[in-house]
This record gives sequence, structure tokens and C-alpha cells, in this order.
Amino acid sequence: MKFTTLFTVASAFVPESGLHNHGRDSTFEWAPPGPDGLRGPCPMMNSLANHGFLARDGRNVNLENAVFALNTGLNFHPDLATVMFHAATVANPEPNATFFTLGHLNRHNVLEHDASMSRLDAHFENNHLFNQEVFDETTAYWTAPVLDAQMLANGKLIRQINSRAANPDSTFTRRVDAFSTGEVAAPLIVFGDLDTGTAPKALVEYFFQNERLPYHLGWSKSTESITLQRAGLGSEIIHNATSLLTDRIVTSARERRDLHSGLYH
Repeated sequence: MKFTTLFTVASAFVPESGLHNHGRDSTFEWAPPGPDGLRGPCPMMNSLANHGFLARDGRNVNLENAVFALNTGLNFHPDLATVMFHAATVANPEPNATFFTLGHLNRHNVLEHDASMSRLDAHFENNHLFNQEVFDETTAYWTAPVLDAQMLANGKLIRQINSRAANPDSTFTRRVDAFSTGEVAAPLIVFGDLDTGTAPKALVEYFFQNERLPYHLGWSKSTESITLQRAGLGSEIIHNATSLLTDRIVTSARERRDLHSGLYH
């Protein structure tokens, strides 16, 4: 992936009467998708659509509204949001696409992949809806109220093992592993503390199970802009925790970092 021209979102003025729930605009209240709404394998992008940061129908995600959603909803720096947007446009089968839909993200082995934390493998047909049994496999290794990198990494590893054991078409490439590592880091990046490498389990579980940002549980978006470097740090933490070698040698930053940060899954 390559860096692209920075698109900066100008802050919109919101009248005081439009604010409640700790200053959030009522425009962004959660609602489930309508009958024609598109959703994909990524709980974060689905959540942003459910809250209205993205179009609630999950269609026509272009650079401007992707950067707006990621910046306004999660405080992702526009540089990071721009890289994520361009990484996702490859899921649109149209040549030189300038947009994608959340439905496009369901294409197997483009961004969506086997051994998801919360979805069935594509071999089992439904690779985009939340699956509680799959999520239970992951969370069996989340053994304390505060998650750390080792618990998250253990959940990632067991999903890879179970996918390989049960799915005759299981695919997990080096590229997929980079995506997956970023995905597993997302709870630390969005809901936790990168400095300690921890995140509250209650927030993370609620988010996955409901595709809803856990404001009512006390969460608020980071006051610090989440940059490419911060996202890379999250991936590095998970990468190091995933190794089963007791004398492991940490690989280079270039090898271990996937700039889309895995938040599409």
C-alpha cells in the first residue's frame, strides 16, 4: 500500500442544542441497518454505519466520507484514515474505483479472510455476519476483565488453528497475517491503552456483539489523534505476543506493520 494525498476534514459547527450524551451529536445515535442496508465482515465499519458516521445504508463510501467517519467517530488522524480508505477500494471490482460499499468488503481473500475473530470462514458460506460460536472460540482466551496483548494474541492463534483443522479450503497467507495482526490490535487502539497494551473486556465484547460503540459503558473516543505510528505500535504489540517461540527475535517494523491497521475485519 502507498501513501496518498492527505484529505483533511474541516470540523463542522454543531449547535449546542444538537448535543447530548457527553457532547455527542444526536445525528450519530445508534440504529440497526434497514432492510436494504449493506454490512460487511468488519465490525468497526459496520458500527460507524450503524451510528451514522458513514451512510447508514453502507453504500458509496468515498474518500471524503470515510475520512470524516474515522476522524469524527474514532479520532483517527486523516493520514491513517486515507490509507485505510485506499486499502479498502481494492474490494470494489470496478477498475480504478473511487468508492466502495460495505458489501464489497465481503469478497473473500481481498480484505476479508479466514480465521476471523468473530465470523465464519467463507467455506461455510456466511462470512460477514457476527457468529457467537466463533466469537466464543476467541474469547475463551480472554480470561480477565482487562485484556492484555497475550490474551488477544491467544484468541488469534486458536482461530487460525481451528480454521485450519475444520476448513478444507483454509487460506492464511503472510499478507493475511499482517491484516489479522492489525485487526487483533484494534481493541487496544480504539478501546484501550497502547502504553500499557490493555483494554477493558466489557467494552470490546459489547462492541463485537452489538456493532455499536460502547458510549453507555463509559467509553469515549481517544483524545489523542490515532496516527499511523500509533496504529503501527498496536500491531507491533500483538505481533510480539503472537510468537510461540520463547527465544523469539522481533522482526523489522516493515515486516510486521500493515498500514491499514486491520480495522476492516
